[in-house]
Amino acid sequence: MNPFNKLPKDNKISYSSWTDLCPKPYDKNAVSPYTKTRVILMNGTEFESNWFLHQFNRHCLNNEVRRVLAQVRREEQQQQKRISALKPIDETILETTIAYEQLAVDLTADMAQKEPNPFVKAQLDFALLEDFDHLYRYSDLLYDEEGAKAERLVGNYTEITPARPTISEHRHPNDDVRRYINCWQDPLITRLHTGIITAAEQQTMNYYMNVGSFYHSDMGRKLYTEIAMIEEQHVTGYGSLMDPSSTWFESWVMHEYTECYLYYSCYQDESDEKIKKIWQMHFEQELKHLKIAAEMLYKYEGREWQQLFLGGAEFPALIKLKSNKEYIREIISSTVRNSAVKEDIMPLDALSDSADFFKYQKQVNTSVNKVASHMVIDKFILKHGEDYRKEDHPSVEKTLRDRTVDNTELGRIRGK
Repeated sequence: MNPFNKLPKDNKISYSSWTDLCPKPYDKNAVSPYTKTRVILMNGTEFESNWFLHQFNRHCLNNEVRRVLAQVRREEQQQQKRISALKPIDETILETTIAYEQLAVDLTADMAQKEPNPFVKAQLDFALLEDFDHLYRYSDLLYDEEGAKAERLVGNYTEITPARPTISEHRHPNDDVRRYINCWQDPLITRLHTGIITAAEQQTMNYYMNVGSFYHSDMGRKLYTEIAMIEEQHVTGYGSLMDPSSTWFESWVMHEYTECYLYYSCYQDESDEKIKKIWQMHFEQELKHLKIAAEMLYKYEGREWQQLFLGGAEFPALIKLKSNKEYIREIISSTVRNSAVKEDIMPLDALSDSADFFKYQKQVNTSVNKVASHMVIDKFILKHGEDYRKEDHPSVEKTLRDRTVDNTELGRIRGK
């Protein structure tokens, strides 16, 4: 499908009543785990759209353009409110967090397997293992504090087991900045992936930044603080992949195209019929926004949308949230000891003694026993005799198989 060739049902911006912005939430005990993750994905997509349009507004000298941005942004805001309302009030902060991490794992794995740019794929695989480890640590906290097993929440689609330990993810800011893509040379799917994953990780970072201080235990608050800092690293890494040479109008068209692509993907993949109708409605609205953005590109830059899509604007393979267990095991096996130096991702053992990674580790990890991601697992093991995990088979990484000890050296200490 080429969304530029599909006419929206209504060419004018229209606004919903308050009632229409409050659909019935999903039943957390009955809905598919991937419906929950799609809700999070599209909530983050709408946040990204709104913040982009606000930034465009703040860097624009033309009030006529700013009024059009305001009109589109108001409808985007209503979309975000409708999606946000789908989360039920009885879903706890930590239950929602499990869905956030499942999304991060399976969305990243889906894109990594389709990504043709080797540098973008390397960043996807790199952060994938870190989010996978976060899922494990939040799951142990959930079981310890709420008595709930995360395997029920993820529907056994995603394994719960350690990967690159969170303590090993603490890198110097210099080492999270990657090479940016070239929109004129990289394929459309790469442009989509960089924008989608940046928005998704930005949403995760924002969620942890906001809810961490509301969490009911000191241990949980500390864990959210630590992992929110890792999400900042991920947003830096993913955001630096995006082509910084794009103009505001080019970026606007690409944002609207991406929303069309995602809503269409969600509509095709959704199992909940009521939520499926919301994805369809929002897709129709985004077709309208895309048309407006393309018209503004022509009016103010004298360029046709076709000039931004030289390889064609047909949707590439759609996003499909599904189980990726074997792929994740493969990436653990081949890259769990990776770290980074400036733009490059490489095995930890290849880093020099003077690498910023080791300096930063000494600064933030003054005592391993005071690092929350380790404390959560250590506390669980002391209480229950072994950690909580849900694996189809023992870990492919032998050093991670011992369930009575939390590994804090893999990916952090040379030779481990």
